[in-house]
Amino acid sequence: MRATIKNYLEAMKQRREEEGEKGFSLIELIIVVVILGILVAIAVPIFVDIQGKAADNAVKAAAGNGATAAAAQFADGGTAAEAQAAAQSAGDSDITVDFSSTGTNDSVTTVCVIAYSSNGSQYKDAASGYESGPGC
Repeated sequence: MRATIKNYLEAMKQRREEEGEKGFSLIELIIVVVILGILVAIAVPIFVDIQGKAADNAVKAAAGNGATAAAAQFADGGTAAEAQAAAQSAGDSDITVDFSSTGTNDSVTTVCVIAYSSNGSQYKDAASGYESGPGC
């Protein structure tokens, strides 16, 4: 099939050169459009998947940054309210960061930060690392 198309295109090119025509034939343009269509059909789903993964990674990063900021506030002798504000500052404009801790301000045993995105992704960051799902 490929050889047939190649031979046809070469014959058309030779005919055009003999007759003094310049430019592309309709079949050549159609072949280019079909090839571009195939490439787009392959690229679009991959691009959409990459965007989804990037959004999930942004939520994971917000949860991790919020947990780090909250733990740093507690390590510096900050209050729970200060740690809450530090954790929430780690979120992007479309990412909400929730905060909870166990223990008193003097002895915090666990810091849990849950990040929610507008597309429904949810990740939590506690001492054990990233997990997806509700609660810590």
